[in-house]
Amino acid sequence: MTDDTSKHAPEAANDEAEIAAVSPETEVAEAEADPVDQLKAENADLRDKYLRLAAEMDNLRRRTERDIKDTKSYAISGFARDMLAVSDNLRRGLEAIPADAREAGDAGLLALIEGVEMTERSMLSALERHGVRKLEPIGEKFDPNFHQAMFEVPNAEVPHGTVLQVVQDGYKIGDRVLRPAMVGVSKGGPKLAAGGDKPDQA
Repeated sequence: MTDDTSKHAPEAANDEAEIAAVSPETEVAEAEADPVDQLKAENADLRDKYLRLAAEMDNLRRRTERDIKDTKSYAISGFARDMLAVSDNLRRGLEAIPADAREAGDAGLLALIEGVEMTERSMLSALERHGVRKLEPIGEKFDPNFHQAMFEVPNAEVPHGTVLQVVQDGYKIGDRVLRPAMVGVSKGGPKLAAGGDKPDQA
């Protein structure tokens, strides 16, 4: 009995050794399969990073193009605003000339008036070529983004909040306000509906 047990013990030890010998091979096989999965994962990660980088570069390109366009469009804003002040002074000078002096027809005075008017037109034309546009608010609903209310005009015939008079012309450059129009706004008429352009029927 003792001899049989001792005979079987080495056999059991041999079986364990065989199992131990098989296990490393299995681990090696699994290790050989892992690099493929790892490369696939790395490939997916790199692809994701590439797509994100491509999207970021595209956004950067668009933002840069927009910034360049804005710079070209609005770079002269300060200069244009100063030129509008000069144009205002030319207009004030012309309006200060008495009507009877114009009607008198003095050649020198008429030539001066014509020269000042031409200078004003030329200046505004040059500004317009660079994107500066005059606002035309008469008859429009008052918009605080483009207009500055100076006074109210009682008028029951037009919708409340309609621009009726312009004290000083307003201008915009591109889509931005360069200078708001100083206006007189109607008061006492029917209120505009929430939509904005038609009087409220209530």
